[in-house]
Amino acid sequence: MSKTNAARLLDRAGVVYELRDYDPGEAHLKAAEVAERIGLPPEQVFKTLVVEGDRHGVCFAVVPGDASLDLKALAKLRGERKVELVALARVTPLTGYVRGGTTALAAKKDYPVVVDETAQLFERIAVSAGVRGTQLVLDPADYLRVTQAQVGEIARVGG
Repeated sequence: MSKTNAARLLDRAGVVYELRDYDPGEAHLKAAEVAERIGLPPEQVFKTLVVEGDRHGVCFAVVPGDASLDLKALAKLRGERKVELVALARVTPLTGYVRGGTTALAAKKDYPVVVDETAQLFERIAVSAGVRGTQLVLDPADYLRVTQAQVGEIARVGG
């Protein structure tokens, strides 16, 4: 697979990473299925969700594959009264990415990024490379630095 914009961004930032390709199939895969296909536990494969708040607008929320996003926790952390997932039809126009290939790296616009604190527990995490079928495996500290992410407790077990 050729390098994605997300991978090129990491190259420019001097970040060491690994690209892991997998067959995404036709159907949308759950994060746990992606984890199995790239050989990592689901808690190390982070999914990137596009969320919109009533005060501060759009942001990326990045949570482990074995968890779901706690909307109330994210709203509190971001100073919002309420946040909700962006409708699937708006994800590509907002980010330039498709479902299953959304990443906070090299999106159409640099939206704020909030990453669940559990990312810091691992030496390596995986996030989408910006296309279906490819994950980036990298040090979470590098990911947090490059995305200028805010870290917080935004995941609920069971995703």
